[in-house]
Amino acid sequence: MILTVCALMMAADAMGQPLLKTHVETGVLEGILDGPLAVYKAIPYAAPPVGDLRWREPQPAKPWEGVLKAEDFGPLPPQPTRQGRTADMMSEDCLYLGIATPAKSVNDRLPVMVWIHGGGFQTEHYGGDLWKHLALRGVVIVSIEYRTGALGFLAHPELTKESKDGHSGNYGLLDQIFALKWVQRNIANFGGDPSKVTIFGESAGAISCSLLCGSPLAKGLFRACISQSGGSFAPWSDQPRTLGVDASQKGAEQQGLAFQKHLKKKNIKQMRKMDAMELCGGDVGFSGFWPCVDGYVITDDQYRLYQRGEYNDVPVIVMTNSDEGALFSPPNIKAENYQKQVQNMFGDMADEALKVYPGNTDDEAWHGNGDAFRDLGFAWPSYAWVSLQTKTGKSPAYAAFLAQPSTMSFSQDKRRRGVAHADDILYLNGHFLTQPDKYPAEAAVAEIIQQYWVNFAKTCNPNGKGLPYWPSFDETKPTTMQFSNGASLIMVPNREQLNFIDRFYKAKRKELYRDGSQ
Repeated sequence: MILTVCALMMAADAMGQPLLKTHVETGVLEGILDGPLAVYKAIPYAAPPVGDLRWREPQPAKPWEGVLKAEDFGPLPPQPTRQGRTADMMSEDCLYLGIATPAKSVNDRLPVMVWIHGGGFQTEHYGGDLWKHLALRGVVIVSIEYRTGALGFLAHPELTKESKDGHSGNYGLLDQIFALKWVQRNIANFGGDPSKVTIFGESAGAISCSLLCGSPLAKGLFRACISQSGGSFAPWSDQPRTLGVDASQKGAEQQGLAFQKHLKKKNIKQMRKMDAMELCGGDVGFSGFWPCVDGYVITDDQYRLYQRGEYNDVPVIVMTNSDEGALFSPPNIKAENYQKQVQNMFGDMADEALKVYPGNTDDEAWHGNGDAFRDLGFAWPSYAWVSLQTKTGKSPAYAAFLAQPSTMSFSQDKRRRGVAHADDILYLNGHFLTQPDKYPAEAAVAEIIQQYWVNFAKTCNPNGKGLPYWPSFDETKPTTMQFSNGASLIMVPNREQLNFIDRFYKAKRKELYRDGSQ
């Protein structure tokens, strides 16, 4: 199966040149040739959100004269600096998207996959080389940038008052929606079909996909969704916010006021005059900005929206990794500290939590902490998503579990027992497919996953010739597709732990929502 990519490249070469020059609503574009693909690395889809446009909804990009050569990626959004990511690589003028298309004509009408990157809503960049393998399978790939950190998710009473719709925060999500609208208007000029758009993302990108599925503002902008390690179904007060406040509009506004005080500024006007890196750089000492329930982009707790059937009901694939928490478990965690942490986290349910996530030794505590992190942040939200949609929706939901053993991982801790958080990207970006001799089992799994993903983008059904049959989710049957030394169906994995988290979150919702809904 690994020879398929080479065969696709040869076949594409024989068909002629891709669309290296096209136009969009704001002007003429010229891309670059990357094998049989036309690649446009930085297309402005909105006006630079600078000056008075900071902390406002995205505005239309301005037209240009002549030909815009989209041959270099746009800048990273302002974020904490680290090795390989310096301040000179960043700019508040960051609302760009990249496109890779195998189309030879604007009449090709190929399915479109829109990638939303992760990074905890604080970091990362839209650039990447996902197109080198996914696009070769006959889809147009779009990758979008959006505002992150304080620039993307600051809520504040003054900003709420400024808004005609009475909201603030969630600017990064509004960027994503604005980009999806741009795709609807322009993607046909890259050989794409605007009626066949699939959104897909990892981590915060997967959470974004989840929120877009629940947002009335995103209705009709995509017909399918793939989530890799993320979903926004936990009770909103437990979403990660720096101050531990609730994630309602009012709670987020209080965080914004605390941030203003931290910066020693009197008002939003002064904060708009600050350098962007002073708001999002590594020396800010204040982070954790996150989407909030603003009543506009996000209208309610996602779990309750799905209970009521109030969401964009589209086919979904939802995947988690077997050892997500390995990337986040502190290497030097002590059993005593872990047990105190569990007491603080789970309260009256702590004794039960320590049975499900034991930590009597330091090594056991490392695994217990990682497994709890996996289930609270990734596995349970993913399970809740497919379970609720199966109950209240009409579109199929497909559950996946990546458990492929590998020496390659973003987690370098030798105690790791499976696939860590973000490792799934290695199966999409060609890392394993370009090294099949070194990673034969991983390359085979990467080939299978990519075929399923592209089939899904083409037909809203992952199944296709040469692949194990994958039925939609049914928690009473082995319908979770496990990717490990191939692909096979299993029952819901880690069910005991998920049942515990389900009870824990049910108790949280009962405590939070006095209207009786759980």
